[in-house]
Amino acid sequence: MKIAIREATQQEDRIIARHFYQMSKDLGVPDDNINPDWLDIILQFIEQARQLFYKAFVAEVDGAIVGSASCQLYTIKGLYPNILKQQYRKTGYIWGVYVEPSYRRQGIAKQLTSTTVKYLKGIGCTRVRLDASVMGKPVYESLGFSSGNAMQLDLIDTSSF
Repeated sequence: MKIAIREATQQEDRIIARHFYQMSKDLGVPDDNINPDWLDIILQFIEQARQLFYKAFVAEVDGAIVGSASCQLYTIKGLYPNILKQQYRKTGYIWGVYVEPSYRRQGIAKQLTSTTVKYLKGIGCTRVRLDASVMGKPVYESLGFSSGNAMQLDLIDTSSF
């Protein structure tokens, strides 16, 4: 099986959106918790992200897209005073790493993630962040991502998903 990783085209935004939606479903998020306008929401997000050096990559096997990953500059501002100089704080963010179930455990997510990291490094990022699922964590750790010290407290009951 030959896996080809390439930059996604704008015409493939809907595939990227479907993968992001499917990732939520695979994580156990119930249909009732997903906005019925999910496709439009994701497509609008991607369009706005293009202003932040957004780039998506897809994995193809025999001409079929079997996985995707998106990345962009990380732009959360105002959570705390950032006293670092610009050259030490240009952070990239990777999101939506997804591989179709029948193609998992073949290194595709690792290749997609590596490609996004190279892109982010190429635009001058000094750090890359992502939010990992339990399934994705070993993939990212194998690429040198640390477990980090980010912590979270859920204030709603998430036991249903």
